[in-house]
Amino acid sequence: MRNSRVASGLTLNIIALGVTSLLTDISSEMVFTLLPFFMVNVLGVGMAFVGLIEGAAEATSSLLKAFSGWFSDRAGRRKLYAVLGYSLSTSVKPLFAFAASASHILTLRVLDRVGKGVRTSPRDALIADSIRSSVRGKAYGLHRSLDTVGAVFGPLLAFLLFPIISYRGVFLSSIIPGLAAVILLIFLVKEERGTAADKESSSFLAGFRSLSRSFKVYVLVVALFTLSNFSYAFFLLRASELGISASFAPLLYLLFNLVYAVFAFPAGTVADKVGKKPMISFGYGMFGVTCLGFAFASSPLHAVILFMSYGVFLAIADTVQRAIVPDLISANLRGTAFGVLHGAVGLVALPSSFLAGTLWQIYGSAVPFLVGAAVSIAATILFVLLVSGKHEKSN
Repeated sequence: MRNSRVASGLTLNIIALGVTSLLTDISSEMVFTLLPFFMVNVLGVGMAFVGLIEGAAEATSSLLKAFSGWFSDRAGRRKLYAVLGYSLSTSVKPLFAFAASASHILTLRVLDRVGKGVRTSPRDALIADSIRSSVRGKAYGLHRSLDTVGAVFGPLLAFLLFPIISYRGVFLSSIIPGLAAVILLIFLVKEERGTAADKESSSFLAGFRSLSRSFKVYVLVVALFTLSNFSYAFFLLRASELGISASFAPLLYLLFNLVYAVFAFPAGTVADKVGKKPMISFGYGMFGVTCLGFAFASSPLHAVILFMSYGVFLAIADTVQRAIVPDLISANLRGTAFGVLHGAVGLVALPSSFLAGTLWQIYGSAVPFLVGAAVSIAATILFVLLVSGKHEKSN
């Protein structure tokens, strides 16, 4: 690996990919923090169509994440797909400034998620390719921390710029951090062309069949857990029930992102030392306890504490769920493996939130959190019992 090393065993690739994600997230959050209000208040888009737009966007992203990783394995290249994905998202976001109808928003939102779908799995595989196995947790932790710092600064920039240049001006200005991210990726991230997966990836199904049994079991357990991990919007709504005002809700979400950003890097570092399997098990269990807390909470202070707990959990899960993947599969199938993982999580997330909303509407706000706790605890037990934590012979 020629990529030069910096402090703590991390490579320049890892730092550059992290900063690329940070700048891209600033660009994205500048737009998507304001986009719902722009759709409803400026374009007069109905709530049902808003839901359709968001659902179509996320479904597109999930599907492409699955296949883009396989393509990167097939070609023996990762960076090309990362550059294409980041470039597409960066070029699309300023175009929201010229949107004049709901159909324009739908088209642009889907195109932006195409970019995310194309880049995510190859990028995560490129991180694994760029670091030695003993510090993979630290590498993914740093990447998730920097990515989430972008999710903090993006809304703040939108908040500061909106009174001056309004919706369309903020959308146009989002190209600045986005373009900086693409330039950084092109010139600082280095990739040695790997060996294509050949017969193992002659088709997506062939690539999937070549993945290890342990990895396939792991994906099934993660998918089960994802059924309990419904949208953060329900946590915000529950906080509102507990006395958090609508004006304070953005600050609560900001606190959540800050906690995530602070804990992701330490979570990955600890996983390198104690093992990734124990850390994922701890994170899943912590989510179950957090859900129980939300079910029985009775004050705004409880909501604040529980949102901090939620941020710690997600920092652990988001980081270590990625870091364990290279341990379960061969190097030339990393893209396919990340694609399968991201695709499964994205697709299961859709019925997860629908189920939570249905349970809330029929039985009250505590029930989805109680069900979430039960499912997450079941997933934790299955993870401990069934996932080996190391590469096994594939089927």
